[in-house]
Amino acid sequence: MNQKHQEDLSHIRSMMERSSRFISLSGLSGVFAGLSALIGGLYVYQLFKINGINYLDGEHILLDGNLVSELITSGLIILLFAFIFGIFFTIRKSKKYNLPIWTTATKKMLFNLAIPLVIGGIFCLALIYHKIFILVAPTTLIFYGLALINAEKYTFSDVKYLGFSQLILGCISLFFIGYGLIFWIIGFGILHILYGLIMFKKYK
Repeated sequence: MNQKHQEDLSHIRSMMERSSRFISLSGLSGVFAGLSALIGGLYVYQLFKINGINYLDGEHILLDGNLVSELITSGLIILLFAFIFGIFFTIRKSKKYNLPIWTTATKKMLFNLAIPLVIGGIFCLALIYHKIFILVAPTTLIFYGLALINAEKYTFSDVKYLGFSQLILGCISLFFIGYGLIFWIIGFGILHILYGLIMFKKYK
């Protein structure tokens, strides 16, 4: 009888989890988003090299208008690929486990995720407008970390650990001005891949 009660409680908890949290998120989304960031980061490094800039010197870099446009375009392409991979693997997981995608929990998660991301995006645009390019990489890491922490209560709680990692990395990078690309590759590339592999193994 006790075992039956425990099974019933476990089933109820599972149903509540499904209704209150977005659990269609796939670890593979993180892995491929991280790979996209790694490839994009290496491309940007090569872009600097082609333009005669040795990024690892750590010296202040003067960017002309054309290079800034290429960097912005590269960032948007990386974001697009990460978004596509996220949608693809989320739909695939939801179909595999017969999970609903567009639920109240999904809407709440996206809303809480969007607030810091939109504000961070506007802040980054202001930095670019005022030609303070050196703070863009730390800013993206910090606001992305805040977004993940803010959205954690509507999806897997493990997301907050990635959020805190991004937040700490972004704060550290503020004190190592000139190496933002390296921190960006670590945060959006390596940490995403590690997080994605852990999530995939834990919730596969």
